[in-house]
Amino acid sequence: MPRQRRSIRTLQRLGSDKSFRSGISSFESFISKVLAIAMIIVILVSIWDLGLVLFDSVIQKPAPFLNKTLLEIFGLFLTVLIALELLQNITAYLQDHKVQLELVIVTSLTAVARKIILLDLDKVTGTELIGLAIAVLTLSVSYGIIKITSDNH
Repeated sequence: MPRQRRSIRTLQRLGSDKSFRSGISSFESFISKVLAIAMIIVILVSIWDLGLVLFDSVIQKPAPFLNKTLLEIFGLFLTVLIALELLQNITAYLQDHKVQLELVIVTSLTAVARKIILLDLDKVTGTELIGLAIAVLTLSVSYGIIKITSDNH
């Protein structure tokens, strides 16, 4: 009988709001750490890929590459930059347990800028250009609002 009561009390304690929130927080923290490790792997692979492209473009075929190869290199640089910003987002979340909206918007702006830089104007439709323009405009306005409000506090 005392054993059953202890088990019931343990279950009640585990089912309490405080314990549940603590469990959720631990789970979020674990998932964030897994994502950070995965992002580090993505960054390392991206840097390796960038190194291979640079080696191939500059060392093996030193012909003028101010064409698609240069855009490919810029794209890879921006991919690494975006991955670093995502890692920074994850790290900031691990430290504060808050999503830092300014970082998210800057990362989004970088991703849209990458898309625009790599855009093949021969294959893009007007609708896609309008969509990218709207994305840049809304992200820029959002960033401006966040900067203004954070500077006032």
